[in-house]
Amino acid sequence: MHYLKRYIILSIVFLTASLMCHAQELPNNSTSIPAEKPVENEVEKPQLPVAETIEIDTDSLQLNKPKDSTKRKPILEHKLISSATDYKEIDRINNTITLYNEAKIVYGDITLEAGKIIMNMNTGDIFAYGVIDTAGVYVQKPIFTQGQNVVKPDSIIFNKDTRKALTYNSVTAQGEFNVKAEVTKRVNDSVYYMKRAIFTTSKDPNNPDYYFLARKIKFVPGEKIVTGLVNMYIADVPTPIGLPFAYFPMTNERKSGVIIPSFGNNNNQGYFLQNGGYYFAINDYVDLTVLGDYFTNGSWGSRIESSYRKRYAFNGSFRFLYENQIQSERGFSDFQQTNRYNINWQHSQDAKSNPNSRFSASVNLGSSQFFRQSFNQVNQSATLVNNLSSSISYSKTFPGEPQVNVTTTVSHNQNTNTDVVNLTLPTLQASVSRVFPFAPKEGAKKGLIHNINLQYNLRGENRIATTDDDFLTSKMFDGAISGLRHTIPISTNFKIANYFSVGLNANYDESWVFETYRQFLEDNGSGGFNTVRDTVSGFDAYRTYNYGASIGTTVYGNWKSTNKESKVQAIRHVMRPSVTYSANPSFEQYYDRLLDEQGLDVSEEERFYSRFDGTLFSAPGRVYSSSLGIGIQNTVEAKVRDRDSTKTELKKISLIKSFNVNTSYNLAGDSLNWSPLQLRGVIPIFKNIDLNLDANLDPYALDNTNQRIDRFNIDNGGSLFRLTRAGARFNFRLSNTDFEKQVDKKDDKPDDPLQNRNLQNGGREDDLFGASIDYADGTTYDQQEPEKESVDIDKTRYRFKIPWNLNFAYTMTYNNAQRQNEINNQSLMVSGDVELSPRWSVGGNTGYDFANKGVSFTTLRFNRDLESWRLSFNWTPIGPQNSWFFFIGIKSGALSDIKWDQRKQPDPQF
Repeated sequence: MHYLKRYIILSIVFLTASLMCHAQELPNNSTSIPAEKPVENEVEKPQLPVAETIEIDTDSLQLNKPKDSTKRKPILEHKLISSATDYKEIDRINNTITLYNEAKIVYGDITLEAGKIIMNMNTGDIFAYGVIDTAGVYVQKPIFTQGQNVVKPDSIIFNKDTRKALTYNSVTAQGEFNVKAEVTKRVNDSVYYMKRAIFTTSKDPNNPDYYFLARKIKFVPGEKIVTGLVNMYIADVPTPIGLPFAYFPMTNERKSGVIIPSFGNNNNQGYFLQNGGYYFAINDYVDLTVLGDYFTNGSWGSRIESSYRKRYAFNGSFRFLYENQIQSERGFSDFQQTNRYNINWQHSQDAKSNPNSRFSASVNLGSSQFFRQSFNQVNQSATLVNNLSSSISYSKTFPGEPQVNVTTTVSHNQNTNTDVVNLTLPTLQASVSRVFPFAPKEGAKKGLIHNINLQYNLRGENRIATTDDDFLTSKMFDGAISGLRHTIPISTNFKIANYFSVGLNANYDESWVFETYRQFLEDNGSGGFNTVRDTVSGFDAYRTYNYGASIGTTVYGNWKSTNKESKVQAIRHVMRPSVTYSANPSFEQYYDRLLDEQGLDVSEEERFYSRFDGTLFSAPGRVYSSSLGIGIQNTVEAKVRDRDSTKTELKKISLIKSFNVNTSYNLAGDSLNWSPLQLRGVIPIFKNIDLNLDANLDPYALDNTNQRIDRFNIDNGGSLFRLTRAGARFNFRLSNTDFEKQVDKKDDKPDDPLQNRNLQNGGREDDLFGASIDYADGTTYDQQEPEKESVDIDKTRYRFKIPWNLNFAYTMTYNNAQRQNEINNQSLMVSGDVELSPRWSVGGNTGYDFANKGVSFTTLRFNRDLESWRLSFNWTPIGPQNSWFFFIGIKSGALSDIKWDQRKQPDPQF
């Protein structure tokens, strides 16, 4: 009996040593999975308790020491743990160990689970396969796990001597791929050979919507798949898409590689290859994409795109686009060749990286007509942008008391209609925080003296105005002007009778310039004189000041209902009237008489000029001004009973968010002293929908030539005021969730320019003017989100709630300043999306210009999620940007080159 126990222990040790689970060569044909033997034929069947676990300590498994007393390596390097739900048996005649029902063996980083595991001591083979349940279904299939690699075959054979394996109908996941093979031979940890294998990005490898079938495969987990003859199947139907051999990367890391171009035909440039190039995975922080386009008429384009990110430091993107466009053929009268470019750079710094300094960049500059004439336009809405702007800034804060802030900015503004480009290279701003020189060291500041405070601000600019043609040439600096301005504002505030707040302020400015302009009259030879300007180089300066005061208070009006069952229980009206006074003295000392070149007065009328006319901050004022401003701010709120009768607390709502009335009276003027009465109001309509209203009311009348005269309109036989201008605007978003109760909504956050191509190109955050299309995968940029969890189509094919959203923007402007009595601007823009099913959505945007009586920019988009595939169609049916784009392709990034797209680009306007 003692000898029998030793034999059993040694059998377990040697048999379980084969659980290293390394692959093997194909075994001899005589080797097969043994059938289950009847229980009565077994010599011995020691029954173990259910779910008992056997643990073997490797420290105790040592052979006898040799004579030199050196220790030998243990038979097992790790602790082996085995378990089974029903039983474990040892067959001494066949020299096997059997684990049955939820059998499991763990050895190091290797785990083997199956319905039944048999270890054969004689041959060194380990067999693992499933079992058939009472319903006749093959269940508990083997699951082999080593590290992050998981294989799920129907059955598996190991050999502890060769350390190789053979699996049947195995399924394994590698990155975005699922691989299923009829027979898999595991040579070692890093090489597998497969026979009749399919690989797909479909989430269900047993019933994929598409797959690639390869007769022979060499599979290196986590690195690559190399195949022989391979062809593509869609819904188990073979397609003519095939290759004699293929290579598929399997790594989860970014890898450099070729980007396959798309092809097609353009009516203007001929056949083309577009968006082909190379992707460089430089390192973990930055990448680089180089793309190009070529047309058979000689037109070509190139693009360089790069994204970079360093966690907790900064992130950004850079894009440079250049196109050489050729219209018609050389030698024809309509032949034209144009070069256009665009530079886009977005950089954002993490606020936590350095709280005292910050660098940011938002650059969008280039040819004014680039977005309107590009033959590879991914952003149709960019054609509606009339202004390109850029800003690169660096700010530094020097903490302390007082605090000093310094900011330098390089900015650019470009009008795409007029081709005018304005630059500041650079702008320097510095400021010293507010200082209270007379405030007590302890306690609150009270009264006029304690609240006296002053600041210091510095602003310097080098401003350049040029045109699109002269931009980035030496001519752009011809009209450059520069200067510095020092500003010291002083203010204080105090209360009168505890109800009125009084503020006093004064401002001192000193402007430095480095060029001034001398003007004189020159005889034009025809009895008249022309004004001539000469530039005078050298430092010069002028100093100005102004002062003012204000007084205001707050008046509350409350009303409470005596009926507790009334819908409205209380109303509060808050009114904040204010009166302000401001004065700007005359600085005649900076003005001179306009004379001829010899200093003689040759003009019939007295004319003056300032040598600071045309400088950076313009000339100081020559006319004394003194005005009194009157304003009233109003808000109206109410407390109402909630519709839910179970809620006893009153709900606060806003009836009028704001209603402001402003006007002013010119104390120094000799006529037309009153300015038009300005009305501004914001009225809530529904939840987050606000109606913005504004109007101007003029108290003065018009003469027969429609010019303002110094006579009140009511004295001229009219009304008290003339409505000269009025406007109305609202912009809101509606969705199906707005009409559902108790829906948790996330706070709306502004879009990130790094992720939104519309914002990068100067467009809107919403899609009222259309969305940018990514030709790489056929999606709009606002749809590029993390992949959602799979949806069971059968369970959600019919549903009662259909997600939808609508964006509205309405603008109206009425003008009657000179008896026009016309609505010169009135338009309505609408955009939206409807999710007809969990994988089918339809959307678009359109609008109507009521003033010009025409349909505005209109696009339609259709998207179909085919689980592993994506189908999209974007169409601009009318207008000069008439175009369409169709795309169908695999969603997986690893197979993104397997796609088909067709497009019609808008005709370029030369």
